[in-house]
Amino acid sequence: MTTLPSALRAPVDAPQVLDRCRELVRPALVEAVARMHPWVGEMAAYSFGWCEVGGAPAVASGGKGVRQALAVLGAEAAGASGCAGVPAAVAVELVHTFSLLHDDIMDGDAARRRRPTVWKAYGTGPAVLAGDALFALAVETLAAAPGGPQAVRVLSVALGDLVRGQADDLLFTTRPWKGPQRVRPDEYRSMAEHKTGALLGCAAALGALLGGAAPAVVDGLDRAGRHLGIAFQVIDDVLGIWGDPTVTGKPVHGDLRERKKTFPVLAALDSDTPGALRLATMLEAGGDPEEAATLIETTGGRSAALTEARRHITAVETALADAALETGAVDELRSLLGYLVRRDL
Repeated sequence: MTTLPSALRAPVDAPQVLDRCRELVRPALVEAVARMHPWVGEMAAYSFGWCEVGGAPAVASGGKGVRQALAVLGAEAAGASGCAGVPAAVAVELVHTFSLLHDDIMDGDAARRRRPTVWKAYGTGPAVLAGDALFALAVETLAAAPGGPQAVRVLSVALGDLVRGQADDLLFTTRPWKGPQRVRPDEYRSMAEHKTGALLGCAAALGALLGGAAPAVVDGLDRAGRHLGIAFQVIDDVLGIWGDPTVTGKPVHGDLRERKKTFPVLAALDSDTPGALRLATMLEAGGDPEEAATLIETTGGRSAALTEARRHITAVETALADAALETGAVDELRSLLGYLVRRDL
């Protein structure tokens, strides 16, 4: 079980915070999607869980809405109304969905949230087009908001980082398990910050920016989100090997069966122990996942991953403490951040 810093244990119900933020953002998100080409808009609505293929109404999981909540809370933490962060919330939700559509194609994933992915349901070409349209709509939405030009610049930096992280993630699959060309933990850390943390940080920073926050507050929230992204990804990696399938929804040792270069694996390979070479040889040959999981743990990969996650959770706490934030809003923000990383390990 992870031990969280006390500041991320705010006495606020995080699911209720997510529900409140989704209700605030949903009308603007629906209105934005309605401006799209009808066919492309249907694919977007399908990805949000609002409809089935063909447009029939549906109620399916469209995700927790974490990024849109961070944008709303970022505005409130700056002392503004949550409504001030709605354009940022819509923009980051559109960008996140665009990235998922393209990621599913690149990774060959056939299902997301227990439904066929957009490329499986509509085809690869249409899914690429829908992703491009969502990206364009995100920029349009943000540009039209007060302070839009500066906000678009912040979003552009995050998008550049997201692409960089995705590129590194794809290249990692081509690199060997051992030798000087193997993937190092610090490279993985950088990938996770860019691929996962950049948009989380951008969401909170954009909300604060549109809420009129000082640059130091905007930067602090961006920094907190980036550290959160690394912690979240590393914890997800631990769960991908040792997590309870009834909780995670993933098969036991699923990441090892797929031979993913996750943080616990890379930390074990970097441990300079006799077990590290044996593990590399086993992974290279596609050996037994259960035996590999045991070897990763005995060579220190699991403990190194948990230490890494805790280090970044502490950095989140420090970034929030250093920013001058509204007390009520920051309690909700801390509760949400704690909710994301407080998982049974």
